Formats: sequence, structure tokens, C-alpha cells
Amino acid sequence: MAIVNPISVSELTRKIKWALAGQEFQNVAVEGEVSNFVHHSSGHMYFSLKDDQSRIKAVMFRSRNQKLGFVPQNGETLIAVGSLGVYEPNGEYQLYVDLLLPRGIGDLHLAFEQLKAKLEGEGLFANERKRPIPFLPHRVGVITSPTGAAIRDILQVLQRRHPGVQVLVFPALVQGEGAPTSLIQALQRAQTTDIDVLIMGRGGGSFEELSAFNDEALARAMAQCSIPIVSAVGHETDFTIADFVADLRAPTPSAAAELVVPKQGDLLAMVARLDQRLKTATTRHLAGERRYLARLTQGVALQQPQLVIRRWRQRVDELWTSLGHHQRYDLELKRAQLGNFAGKLETLSPLSTLSRGYSICQDAQGQVIRQANQVEVGGMVQIRLHEGELVCQVKGREQS
Repeated sequence: MAIVNPISVSELTRKIKWALAGQEFQNVAVEGEVSNFVHHSSGHMYFSLKDDQSRIKAVMFRSRNQKLGFVPQNGETLIAVGSLGVYEPNGEYQLYVDLLLPRGIGDLHLAFEQLKAKLEGEGLFANERKRPIPFLPHRVGVITSPTGAAIRDILQVLQRRHPGVQVLVFPALVQGEGAPTSLIQALQRAQTTDIDVLIMGRGGGSFEELSAFNDEALARAMAQCSIPIVSAVGHETDFTIADFVADLRAPTPSAAAELVVPKQGDLLAMVARLDQRLKTATTRHLAGERRYLARLTQGVALQQPQLVIRRWRQRVDELWTSLGHHQRYDLELKRAQLGNFAGKLETLSPLSTLSRGYSICQDAQGQVIRQANQVEVGGMVQIRLHEGELVCQVKGREQS
């Protein structure tokens, strides 16, 4: 036996987890008897599904089991729809349940629940991707059977509520084997026209008769449609995959027509109310402006403008006089400061010192001599007096 490089337990577990993540083990339906059921305080449900030969652990998280209309009991046989995965800390594979159904449910119902769980997991039902319905569409498209009661109900309601709206009908099969393809083709034709919103649906029927609206291809075509869609399939208690994918669900075709267009009478009444509010606001504004204009025209400035002019002329004269006084005062202050500075300069000036009998002795280079040893005997010095200068030769020197 050849020796292979060993791997860690964690790495082996991850490899098993990746293998189970394949499409084959996603969205599977498993029938078995419930055992070891625990409804944890966190809200999660832990249990096992078993038959006479095998057992598998399962978990249904709180976000999923909140939609259950019953609490599973040990010993019950149920159908669990979900995906297979690995709980890595224990190295155990288990079923992550999205949906629990009682045993005996029909194949169509089971397929419906499986498709619903799959598309919901992909985000096709998310509110974030749904588009708002136009408030007042000009052109409404209708996808339904041209001979059914639904088209008559829709047209009657649209005509009654808003006679001016344009309606384009895109005929399609709504029942039978070719119905999903026919609905998709009608949806594609509608997107080549200039319409604001689409109504797609049919009248009531059995679950099997409504199955065309539970088709996966139709659901994906609706999700990719560039026009907002209102789904109107069957009666209020009927739910189809198309209802969950559509931008808005209507309980009946007639209700869809009511949701799509507002009543013309309601719009006219609203316009009348807005018109009256505008008139009232305009009248109130004009009255305020008139009162303001009256105050202006009755004021002194317009009644006797010469009084205002005289008052301002007097004010200008006062300011001019005050400015003259201020300038003269400032000038005198500056002159006094200048005299003070000149006196200080005069006191500190060397010329003032010379006038008192002192003199300044400099060498031939003009440097002031402060010590006797700065000049040699026989050297020449220049002595500056208060009046005039003397050029002398040093005959001797004495250091103090």
C-alpha cells in the first residue's frame, strides 16, 4: 500500500463540506420520522429524521421555523426540504431545513414549496428589488387569456376608474402544458412596447389549474422584466410563485385594476382642493403685501421726503464738524509727541555733549579713541570740537 501525505482532521472535514455543497445536495426533500426533537430557547429546532434503516440529524433555524403553522412532535412523519451540510466542530453532516411539510402532501404542493424555498434563498422575493407602481400610468399592459372573465373584470374596472387610460392586452394561455411558455412570450412582447405597468394573472381555479404561475422559468422572466408587474392570480386565498416575485400582489384581477390606476373623480377632487389652497395662499400673500405697501406709502419718507432729506443733511453736517474737531485734536497730539521725541533725541545727541566743552578723538581711520593704547606715539589723531576740528600728533601717552 502506497504511503500518502496525511491531512488534518479539519482539512478533511472541509473537503467533505465542499463536496456536499454541490447542487445534488441542495434543495432536497427528505421524508422521515421525527425523533429527539428539541425546541431550543434560542428559537432553533434540533431533531433527527429516521426510517427503519438510517438516521440523519437536522436543524431548522429560528428564521425558518417562525413560518411554521405547527410544532413538530416526536413520532410524526414529515417531509423536510433543505440542504445538506457539515457541522465542522463535530465533523457531522446534517440537514439544514428550510421547510417542513406533513406527509401526504401532493407532488405539486411539494414542488411548489421546494421552488419557493429555492427562489427565496436566491433573493427573488426580496423587497429591495421590487419597484414602485406608477401613481398615474398612461398605458397599462395586461397579460391574460383574451376570453376569460379576468380580462373583462380588469377592463371594466379600468374604464370605470379612469376612462382616459390606454390598455394593451397581450393574449396568453393561463392554463395547461404550454401556458408558462405562452406567458413568458407575452411578457417579452410587452417589454418591446411603451407601457408603464403590467397586470398579469387569471381568474380563480384549483391549485393544479394555477400551476402555470408556479413555473420557475416564468418567475425568473418576471424578475428580469423592465416593467413593474402586478400579479393577480385567482382569489384572495390563492398564492403562487408569481405573486412572490411580482412587484405587487393583488388578491384578484379586479383588485389589480384598482391598485394600478386611481379614480379620476378622486384626482379631480384632489386638484380642486389644491387649486383652492393655492388661491387662498395667493390671496393671503397679496393681502400681506398690500398692507406692507400701505405702511410704506403712509410713512414720512414718501409723504414728506424733504423732512427726511433735511434730517440727513443735518446729520452729515454734524459728522463733518465732528470729523474736523477730531482731525485737529489728533494733529495737535501728534505734534506734541513729535516735540517730545525731538527733545529726547537732542538730549542724547553727541553734538549736545560737544556744546558743553567735550570733544571726540578719532584715529586716522575715523575710529573713536577710547583708550590711550589705541594710538602710537607720533601717530596722528583728529579731535572734533563743538565748532571745528583739530589735527594733532601724539607726542606721548599716559595710561590711567
